[in-house]
Amino acid sequence: MNQQNDDEVGDLLKQNIARAENTELSRDLWPQLLEKLGQPPVRVARDVPWFDWVLAGLAGAALVFFPGLIPALLYHL
Repeated sequence: MNQQNDDEVGDLLKQNIARAENTELSRDLWPQLLEKLGQPPVRVARDVPWFDWVLAGLAGAALVFFPGLIPALLYHL
């Protein structure tokens, strides 16, 4: 890019990007954080549907019966 293109891009950015004038929060978030910390933890097992457990079991069984899949799984993680 040359200087003229840089100036044009700069002008377009100045025209189209809104200026951040008010960056202050409208309220204090600390009381909400304290309220969340005071709540009891959510049980994960209750929130997971049964078919997710079935899929996890099938994936585990596939890794037991086909250990050659382990490097492929680790590669994709």
